[in-house]
Amino acid sequence: MEPSSKIYVAGHQGLVGGAIYRHLAAENYRNLIGRSRAELDLTDQSAVEAFFETERPDFVFLAAAKVGGIHANDRYPAEFLRDNLAIQTNVIHSAWRQRVKKLLFLGSSCIYPKFAPQPMREDSLLTGPLEPTNEWYAIAKIAGVKMCQAYRRQYGFNAISLMPTNLYGPGDNFNLQNSHVLPALIRKFHEAQSTRQSTVTVWGTGTPRREFLHVDDLADAALYLMRHYEGEEIVNVGVGEDVSIRELAELVREVVGYSGDLVFDASKPDGTPRKLMDVSRLHALGWRARIPLRQGIESTYRWFLENENSLRD
Repeated sequence: MEPSSKIYVAGHQGLVGGAIYRHLAAENYRNLIGRSRAELDLTDQSAVEAFFETERPDFVFLAAAKVGGIHANDRYPAEFLRDNLAIQTNVIHSAWRQRVKKLLFLGSSCIYPKFAPQPMREDSLLTGPLEPTNEWYAIAKIAGVKMCQAYRRQYGFNAISLMPTNLYGPGDNFNLQNSHVLPALIRKFHEAQSTRQSTVTVWGTGTPRREFLHVDDLADAALYLMRHYEGEEIVNVGVGEDVSIRELAELVREVVGYSGDLVFDASKPDGTPRKLMDVSRLHALGWRARIPLRQGIESTYRWFLENENSLRD
């Protein structure tokens, strides 16, 4: 990519797309394209085709998706499957038709089997059943990976796929009904601190282990791999270390400054027992994460405080 290259970031107002857009701007890429959901509905095939015919971007970062945690996946399975399949199909096909030089597709660690050997290697894909609490999203993302590979094999389209681990950071969704665990914990502890609640309830047993990558690290990895990686094989993007949900909750409690007690509600689902990425392929390509978890949570909490009044309920 050259500084003058025309670059489209699909989903530039979301957590991931926003971080990629900021990184591109900070590195002096000056011909960036972004469209809000109101300006361009990526589930509308004709609208996406018209956009690509008009704009003709050179490079595409496909970060747009319908996302959410366990509750949202369980409540909206049709939307998670339908909308993500439509977004991916429309953008990848139109990018190929308009001769985009390279497309980067962002998947998710949830594509791997529920009981995949830990840490999860890229070749564990499609070797076992998925975690039921997020299978709709996972199936859509697997289809996106396979579509990139199919278009590369049949048409020679230069599409690469990255599988990020659990992400967090500025611009995250802090809605308690459909957010992921880390932003949900930040908001829970903050509200408990503000209203002097004596306890905070956390879903599940606290024993599942999760890996967390700051979204600015992901954006840096995405730019690096867009420049330096040309392969068909998917690439895991993570830190290679994990913590239990209990350890995470205690860390967030410390950062927020909440002094009350933790209560774990074992009647709520835990999800996959462990999700740790094998990042040896990523390290071999020359990239490593740089933002420690505590530092990342602290910066995310500062962003939350600065934007609390404008966040979704």
